[in-house]
Amino acid sequence: MDRRLISGFLPVLIYFIEPILSSDSCSRSYTFDDGGWFTDEDKLIAQAGPCSIPVRDVTLSQEEFLSQYAFTQPVIIKGLTQHQAFQDVCRKEAMLKKFGDKIIRLSSANTYSYLKYDVSLRYYVDSIMKPQTLDMMGNETFYWFGDNNHTEWEELFSLYKPPPYRLPGLTGVYSFGLAGAGTGVPFHFHGPGFGEVVFGRKRWFLYPPEEKPTFDPNKTTLHWMMEDYPKLSEENKPMECTINQGELIYFPDRWWHGTLNIDTSVFISTFLGPS
Repeated sequence: MDRRLISGFLPVLIYFIEPILSSDSCSRSYTFDDGGWFTDEDKLIAQAGPCSIPVRDVTLSQEEFLSQYAFTQPVIIKGLTQHQAFQDVCRKEAMLKKFGDKIIRLSSANTYSYLKYDVSLRYYVDSIMKPQTLDMMGNETFYWFGDNNHTEWEELFSLYKPPPYRLPGLTGVYSFGLAGAGTGVPFHFHGPGFGEVVFGRKRWFLYPPEEKPTFDPNKTTLHWMMEDYPKLSEENKPMECTINQGELIYFPDRWWHGTLNIDTSVFISTFLGPS
C-alpha cells in the first residue's frame, strides 16, 4: 500500500481509537455488580465516554483538595468509599422490602421548571422507571433525584459515609436518587458538591461558570448527547467523565453540569452549603 495513503489514514484511525484506549471509563466496561437493578443491554442508548477530568485516588489529602480542586476545577476520586452496609440496603430486593411503601417525590428531567409529583417507591420502580428513549422530552420524563425527607430516610442516610473532604464554612446535605438507563439532569448549576454512584454508571458533562453551554431546557441529556455533542468543536466540548460504582466526582461552585445514567443507577450526592 502507498505510504502516503497509510500516513493519511493513520491520523483518522487514531482519532477514533484513541478515546477508547485512553478512556479509563471505557476500559472498565466490564461485568459489574448491578445490585439487582438489571438493564437489558438492547435498551442501552448512552455509552461511557472519554475522561478529561483529573482522576485521583485515596492519597488525595485535604490540603491538596483545597489548593488544587475545591475552588477551581472538578476531580474524580477513586477507591475512596467503603460502605458495604449502605450498598447492601441499596440493592433492589432490600430497597423494595424496606422502603417500597414509602412515598418519594419525582421531578421532571428538564431545566428551570421542574414539575413534581409523589408516588410510592414500589410504584415508581414497577410502573414509571424505565430506560429513556429519544421520543421522550425532559418535561415529560419523571425520575427520583433528591427531595428526600431526611427524617423518613434516616435509616438509609445513617449508613452512608460522607466524603472526607471539607470546604470552610460549608456543611453537606444528602440527596439520594434512583433512575433508569438514559435518564439524567440537563445542564444546570448550584453550589459545590460531590456525586457518588452506588450501582450503575453515570456520565458527567461540566463547563466552568463563565462558559454557559447551549442546550434546549426541555430536552433530555440523552437528546443533547446524541444531537448536539457530536457537533461541538474540540475547544467547545465540556470536561467529562463516566464514574462507576464507588467512585466520586467533585464539582465546584456554580459549575454547569449535566448528567446521564448509562445503566439503571442508584446514586447519592452531598450538596455543600452554609453551616
